[in-house]
Amino acid sequence: MTPLIDVSLVLVVILMVATPMAFQSSIAVQSASPSGRKAPTPAKLDRIEMSVTADGRVIVNRRSVARDSLALALRPLLLTSPTGLVVLRCEDGVPHGRFVSVLDETRLLGAAKIAVVGG
Repeated sequence: MTPLIDVSLVLVVILMVATPMAFQSSIAVQSASPSGRKAPTPAKLDRIEMSVTADGRVIVNRRSVARDSLALALRPLLLTSPTGLVVLRCEDGVPHGRFVSVLDETRLLGAAKIAVVGG
């Protein structure tokens, strides 16, 4: 009986110490200011979104583009983009070589950063 009581008391002490830590959050939440000012609008992240489809097309900012004319559609967008960020998605069933060729062409056209996203 004594070992059971000892273990129970140790668990109670551990829970008493751990409970306050569980309620503390490391996420800083900023409450609304009482003056009623309008919150600043977040800056729009200027990025180019691309998707490689299984039928050989590339979708650039929700516009379907033939694979052969990718440079014509992408170069003006990269020249006007302040960040040069390209987010590249790939559908299931796309051959690896086709995806890598789109990735290489995007880099050669002047993309500063390329993020590959699954799905």
